[in-house]
Amino acid sequence: VTLYGVFTNHYSANGPSRCLLLELLDISVSELLLHSSNQGCSMWMIQHCARDVLEALAFLHHKGYVHADLKPRNILWSAEEECFKLIDFGLSFKEGNQDVKYIQTDGYRAPEAELQNCLAQAGLQSETECTSAVDLWSLGIVLLEMFSGMKLKHTVQSQEWKTNSSAIIDRIFASEGVVNSAIPAYHLRDLIKSMLHCDQGKRASAEKALCSPFFSIPFAPHIEDLVMLPTPVLRLLNVISDTSLQCEEEYEDILEDIREECQKYGPVVSLLIPKENPGKGQVFVEYANAGDSKAAQKMLTGKIFDGKFVVATFYPLSAYKRGYLYQNLL
Repeated sequence: VTLYGVFTNHYSANGPSRCLLLELLDISVSELLLHSSNQGCSMWMIQHCARDVLEALAFLHHKGYVHADLKPRNILWSAEEECFKLIDFGLSFKEGNQDVKYIQTDGYRAPEAELQNCLAQAGLQSETECTSAVDLWSLGIVLLEMFSGMKLKHTVQSQEWKTNSSAIIDRIFASEGVVNSAIPAYHLRDLIKSMLHCDQGKRASAEKALCSPFFSIPFAPHIEDLVMLPTPVLRLLNVISDTSLQCEEEYEDILEDIREECQKYGPVVSLLIPKENPGKGQVFVEYANAGDSKAAQKMLTGKIFDGKFVVATFYPLSAYKRGYLYQNLL
C-alpha cells in the first residue's frame, strides 16, 4: 500500500500516537467473503489474492519486517493497479525486535503468537520469538476461508484442529458443500497446508510459497469477480446483437451511441466491440481511471439499450491491453 505521509495525533486518549496516511483502496477480502454467500470465492480470485499478498510479504520479510495482523479486513483491492494490497501496519515490527507482545487477531493468530500472548498476559516471557512465519499462518487461514466461504475462527481454536489440522483441511476440500470442490484444487490445498504447520520452522516462506504449482494454473474470472473488483475498464453485455455486428452502418451508429453515453461519466480512452469470438458482441470501454469506470458501472447497470437490459461489469485492464478477451461468463 502506498504511504503518503506520517503525522502525530496529539489528542489520542492514550497520549500522542503516530499515524500513517495511506492511499484509499476499494473492497476488502472481508467484504468479498460476505458476498460469496458461504459458497467460497472463485479459484481465479483466490489465486490472484494469494499471489499478490505473498509478493507483498516476500518484500516485507526481505526487509526484515513482520506485518503481524494479516486478516481479510486488512487485504484490500486496488482498482487502479489491479491487485490486492496489505494495509494496517499498526502491529508490525522488525524481526528480532518485537515491541508489543499481543499481536495478530483471533482466528488468524499463529500458535507461537498465541503462546506468547498467553504468557505475556500472565507476566511471563516466551522462550520462542515470533518471526515472519506468523504472517504465513494468517494467510493460510485467509485462503482457506476464501475457498470454503466459512469463517474458521472456532474451527482453528478447537482441540480437533490442534490435534490434526491436516485432516480438517482435507475434509474442507472434500466437502460437497464447497462449490470449488468440483475443480481439482490439490495444489491450493497443499499450498495452504505448507503455511499452516504448527512448527514455524517447517512453515513455507513467502518466497517458497510463490513457487507453488498452484500459480501455474490459468484460471479465468467469474462474472461475479468482474462485478466486485473495479478496474478502469468497463465491459457491457447484452447490448449489441449479431445482426448489428454484421451491418457495418448499424455497427458504427451503435459504436457512436455507446461512446456518447459512456463519455457522460468521464473521458473514454478507448472503446472496442469485437465482431468475432472471443468477446464477440461484448463492449469494452477503457476510462482514464477507475473512479470514472465505477461511476459508469453504477449508472449503466440495468439501463435499457435497444430494448435490452444492460449488464455492466469491470474487466482486467492488463488482459484488455494484451488483447486477451474472456468468453462471456454469464
